[in-house]
Amino acid sequence: MAAAAGKAIFLEKPLGVDVAQSRDLVEQLAKSGVPTAVNFTQAAGDVLTHVSKDVRAVVLGDLVGADIVVTYAAWPRQWQVGADWLRFRAEGGMTREVISHFLFFSERILGPLHIVWSQASYPKGQALCETHVAARLETETGVPVTIMGSVGGAQPDRQELTIKGALMSRRISDFYRDAASDGGPFVAVGQDPEDPRATSLKAQLDDLVLLCEGKPNRLATLEEALRVQVLVEGILTGQT
Repeated sequence: MAAAAGKAIFLEKPLGVDVAQSRDLVEQLAKSGVPTAVNFTQAAGDVLTHVSKDVRAVVLGDLVGADIVVTYAAWPRQWQVGADWLRFRAEGGMTREVISHFLFFSERILGPLHIVWSQASYPKGQALCETHVAARLETETGVPVTIMGSVGGAQPDRQELTIKGALMSRRISDFYRDAASDGGPFVAVGQDPEDPRATSLKAQLDDLVLLCEGKPNRLATLEEALRVQVLVEGILTGQT
């Protein structure tokens, strides 16, 4: 309806949970010709911009892989409990909600990925979401991306993506903290924004203006989001 009215469309990630429906949506929106993008919040952020620039400048050397690690004491997290759907298998879970962001980031840096193997564990006899997930993905040239996620135990949240290079690696923690290592301890790159959420949202909206004006922008395309969704749903069903 929005596309038929000629409205620009800014969709929430990871696009959907039904791949067939999402493919149909992407095809219809492509035919409509209206400006479209998906809200992967790192897309227009400084961290992805800076890491991408350093990769192109070969600061990291040859890229040898990426690791995605997320762990939580409980899921949903305390501030998410009002969003009850997050705890159910049909639409919720850490893979859709968090790992999807890092898959998007990984594909922006490494290129399209496919699943080599994956396994997700669920509570028995209930319709609740995954408590553990593990997977190995690869690029077309065999560069690996490993995923490990778990829920349980007294611990702080851990949300990390490490882009590994032969000369330097970059670790992105909690979506906006950037750190570098040349073999020693990871050292912060730049300063954390005072209000990371506000900074991230402003960057997204600034690029949304560019999109609506028909100018180059960094926002996630529908095609990128669909690829992430296909990976996420494949991981959750144990696709190989």
